Amino acid sequence: MSKSTVSAADQSYSPLYFLASLGAGGLAVTFFMYLMFWVPHPGRPVPVFEDLMAVLASGSTPLKAAVVIAMVGIAIFVFLNVKMLIWNFAALSRFKTTPAYEKLRQTNGETTLLAAPLATAMTINGGFIVGLVFVPQLWSVVEYLFPAAMVAFVLVGIWAFRLIGHFLGRVLAEGGAFDMTAHNSFAQLLPAFALSMVAVGLSAPAAMSGNTIVVGIGLVLSTFFGVTAMLYAAYASVTAFSSMLMHGTAREAGPTLLVMVPLLTVLGIMMLRQDHGLHTAFEVHGAPAETLILLARILTIQIVFLLLGLLVMARQKYFSDFVFGSQLSPGSYALVCPGVALSVMLHFFINKGLVGAQIVDKFSLAFWVLTALALMFQAAMIALVLRLNRQHFKASVPRTTAVPAE
Repeated sequence: MSKSTVSAADQSYSPLYFLASLGAGGLAVTFFMYLMFWVPHPGRPVPVFEDLMAVLASGSTPLKAAVVIAMVGIAIFVFLNVKMLIWNFAALSRFKTTPAYEKLRQTNGETTLLAAPLATAMTINGGFIVGLVFVPQLWSVVEYLFPAAMVAFVLVGIWAFRLIGHFLGRVLAEGGAFDMTAHNSFAQLLPAFALSMVAVGLSAPAAMSGNTIVVGIGLVLSTFFGVTAMLYAAYASVTAFSSMLMHGTAREAGPTLLVMVPLLTVLGIMMLRQDHGLHTAFEVHGAPAETLILLARILTIQIVFLLLGLLVMARQKYFSDFVFGSQLSPGSYALVCPGVALSVMLHFFINKGLVGAQIVDKFSLAFWVLTALALMFQAAMIALVLRLNRQHFKASVPRTTAVPAE
C-alpha cells in the first residue's frame, strides 16, 4: 500500500462545492461594477472593450488604474469560476456512482444539487462580462448573441426545474419523505436562488437589445423565472423559519440564513434591467426616485437578514470553528455570496439610486465614502475565498491507495 494526499473537497465531496465557483463568479461581477459605473459608455447600457481602451488612452490616472485593476480582477476570478465549475462537474460525476449520492436523493439535502445550475448560470453571466471587457467590436454582433444567451439560460432553467420537480414530486407524493426537523435553516432556498440567477440572465437581453421582439421575450421569460423564484423563496423561508423556532438553526447550515441577501440582489438587478427594457423599447418611463426607493427597500431587507444571520452564527461560534478554525464545511462557501451581493447592491444603490435621484454628486466625497463600503465588502470576500480555497482544496487529507502489481 502507498499513501497519498487529496484535498478535503475531494475526500468528502458535496454539491455545495459548486458555491466555490459561484463565489468566484460573483467577485468578477464586483470588479465589473468599477467599469459599469465609473467608465463613460455613451450610447450603450454597458461599457465595452472600446470604452476601456479610450480610458486607457486618455483618461485620468486614477481611472486608468481602476480599469486595469478591474480587468485583472475579472480575468482572475472568471478563470477561477470556470476552473471550479469544471472540477465540480468531474467530482459530481464521480459522486453519482456512490451510495452517498443515492442517499442524498432521498433526503432534504437533494436540493443541494441545485447548486450546479446556479453556478452554471453565473458562469454564463461571467462569460458575457468577459466578452464585453476583452473582445473588440463585440457590440457590433451582440444582437446575434442575445438569442443564443437566452437559449442557454432557458436550458439551465429547464435543468433546474427538472431537479426541483424530482424533489417536490418525491416529497409531496410520499408521506413523510420530507424531514421537517432537518428543515431548520434556509438551505431550501437554494432552488429559488438558482431560478433567480436564470431570471437575471434572461433579463440582460431585455435591457440591452435594440430588437423589440428580443426585449419582449426577455421580459416575459425573466418574469416567469423571477416570479417562480419569489414564490419558492416565500414558501421555503416561511416553513424553514417555523422549523428554526422549534428546533433551533442547524449549526453547519448557519450561512444559509444569509442566502436572502444574494437572492434579493439578483432579483433587484433583474427588476432594474426590466425597467430599462420597458423604457427603451416600450416608452415606459420610471422616475429616478422610484428606483431609489426600490433599491432602498431591497437593501433594508438585506441588512435585516444579514444582522439576523450574523447574530445566530456568532451565538453558535460558526466563524471560530468553520472559517478561522480547523473544522470544514462545504456550506462555508455560502458566506461569500452575501458579501459579494452587498457590494454589488451598494454600487447600484449609490449610482442608480442616490446619484440618479441627484442626492449625491457622482465622484464627490460622499460618493467615495459610500463606495468605500462596497469596496470593503469586496476585499473581505476576496480574502474569504482565498482562505476557504486553502482550507478545502489544499492537498492535506491522507488517502491510502493500492499499488498496482508489476
